Amino acid sequence: MTGGARERSEERIAALEAEVDQLQRAVVSHAVVDQAIGVVIAVGRLRPEQGWEVLKEISQHTNTKLREVAEYVVQGAHCGWLPDEIHHALVSALSRTDPRSGAGEDSGGNSGVGSGVGSLADPGIGSRGDSRADSH
Repeated sequence: MTGGARERSEERIAALEAEVDQLQRAVVSHAVVDQAIGVVIAVGRLRPEQGWEVLKEISQHTNTKLREVAEYVVQGAHCGWLPDEIHHALVSALSRTDPRSGAGEDSGGNSGVGSGVGSLADPGIGSRGDSRADSH
């Protein structure tokens, strides 16, 4: 193999390794987003497409990457806490969800907002202090 061919092979290997690394990160990110959609669906009693829309809305209103919002939501389902900005955006997004589309009252008369997993959407529960002061 000549020097030029070897360099091209090494460049190609490096490019393929970078692509594999990027794809691995994308798979992990996609899994976290899917899990967050599940949490939002459970908390807000929504359909999957509504869960996706809620996550996108939170991301846009807080100027936070969707993957980061998803990580907060999944982590929040375990610990019952979200950064204030994410928490308030979640509460707002769920309150705007059409009750006739799946986020309405349950058989016990409770609205879907705030009655779900870890009370993430309950305005009185789940956030504490400044979101910038507490990092995860």
